[in-house]
Amino acid sequence: MPTPSSDAPTTTQRQISDEITAFGNARRGTDLAQPALDYTPYRSSILRHPTQDPHPADPEGAELWAPCFGHQDVDPLEADLTIQHSGEPIGERMVVTGRVTDGDGRPVPHQLVEIWQANASGRYIHQRDQHPAPIDPNFTGVGRCLTDAEGTYRFTTIRPGPYPWRNHRNAWRPAHIHFSLFGTDFTQRRITQMYFPGDPLFAYDPIYQSITDPADGALLVAHYDHDVTTPGWSTGYRWDIVLTGTHRTRFEPDEEGEA
Repeated sequence: MPTPSSDAPTTTQRQISDEITAFGNARRGTDLAQPALDYTPYRSSILRHPTQDPHPADPEGAELWAPCFGHQDVDPLEADLTIQHSGEPIGERMVVTGRVTDGDGRPVPHQLVEIWQANASGRYIHQRDQHPAPIDPNFTGVGRCLTDAEGTYRFTTIRPGPYPWRNHRNAWRPAHIHFSLFGTDFTQRRITQMYFPGDPLFAYDPIYQSITDPADGALLVAHYDHDVTTPGWSTGYRWDIVLTGTHRTRFEPDEEGEA
């Protein structure tokens, strides 16, 4: 994850906002199924995709590298990110749940779902993350689970904080959780991000704004669910993931490059 430094770009926030608006307007009327590979306001996007033509691969050979996991390999306790250490993590405890479905609304059962995130202060446990926010010794920020027969996943975690990055002057990422879904083999892995409703940083974040169709961007935002909220214990959010179809969740490109 990029970290702030004294040589961060000096482009003003107004310029970034204008670039986002201009680029979005230029793409109106084009295919908005996925963000552009080179999205000018997101400056490192030019480095995040292949520059040469792909090479054919043996499909049978690819199947030999399929992930091997089952219920005996993924402990249900791995879905609770608040009990992985000897003490309680700091921050707003919350539950995030939802269903993984295909484009026709059919559940995708026994799907491996992984998440990773910053802590409540917006800090990752990673050597490249050196911004001056505290590390929580009781929160690592990673978890995984398998969807049930109805395609439902459920995590207990801490609400992540926003954090600075080096894309432009005064750049901050909205609070988010990274999601990974593996499909039936490694070549089908999909990665996306879940955001929280009403975040004021949406308008200033070129990664979120790279999805220039507002309806598609809204698909990445969870909603507060009072039925998921546990009295006196945790708030609750619901976020469904749709793998195919016109209303599918927007994922980070794989062969086309990662965002």
